[in-house]
Amino acid sequence: MKIRVLGAGAGGGFPQWNCNCHNCQRIWRNEMNGVKRTQSSIAVSTNNKDWLLFNTSPDILAQIQAFPAIQPKNGVRDTGIKAIMLIDSQIDHSTGMLMLREGKPLDVYCTEMVKQDLSSGFPIFKMLEDYCTVNHHPIPCDGSGFTIPGIDDLRFYSHALKSKAPPYSPHRHDPHEGDNVGVIVEQISTGKKLYYSPGLGEIEPHVMQAMLDADCVMVDGTFWTDDEMCTQNISPKRAREIGHLPQSGEGGMIEVLNEVKNTRKILIHINNTNPILDEDSAERKTLDDVGIEVAYDGMEIDL
Repeated sequence: MKIRVLGAGAGGGFPQWNCNCHNCQRIWRNEMNGVKRTQSSIAVSTNNKDWLLFNTSPDILAQIQAFPAIQPKNGVRDTGIKAIMLIDSQIDHSTGMLMLREGKPLDVYCTEMVKQDLSSGFPIFKMLEDYCTVNHHPIPCDGSGFTIPGIDDLRFYSHALKSKAPPYSPHRHDPHEGDNVGVIVEQISTGKKLYYSPGLGEIEPHVMQAMLDADCVMVDGTFWTDDEMCTQNISPKRAREIGHLPQSGEGGMIEVLNEVKNTRKILIHINNTNPILDEDSAERKTLDDVGIEVAYDGMEIDL
């Protein structure tokens, strides 16, 4: 299985276009040992030709331009993207579909709740009816498996996570099963497994089991501390309040991942305020010391 990180940043990317926080200020001025990141998305394949795209960020065009394997090669209109899976309906994970409107119908795999959000509060599915159109394929929330035509030798298992729908959702304050899912990607021929969940607010038993069973986990790396945006005077909202488990502190992602043995552990969806973006920071050294990697645009993993 081949995994390509198209974008490793959280909403807004890094640096964020209007931000002058400690990290963004230094990266704008080339005063920080770190790299820029577009908004979160990965692609998976087993043959390096046919790719499943997880999420479509607003940066999708730049991500395609940086990744030859999904660029057109045959015919007047062509792409290596055979299907799209949306793990939620957040703006930074779905807006990129508008950039793909010139092609054939988009085969989009997502839960019924995500479909509802993208047909109502943020009606991308309806907007695209006059362009390429969207073929919606429902995915389960109970961990049961399914395959995707054209994506050879891979089986997928999706399960519901405790999280919130986007702010624009009609049920923002009334969580439903399927607002956000984690996905296990299994290569049928080898049994190798990736667990992908860029938005994790709580480590439920089935989430922990998925991580323990995986050969590689790519999970929520949004914030270092729960009060990160508060202390930087960016927002009064805390990490857990908006559905992200911080890395540090009791019950944080570092503590969780320390229980996951013999598995490659990678943080993705990293907010511009997170000190781990500075490769010389004490926080980054903490991750290095416990064997946790930080995803970056263009990162490739072979399982």
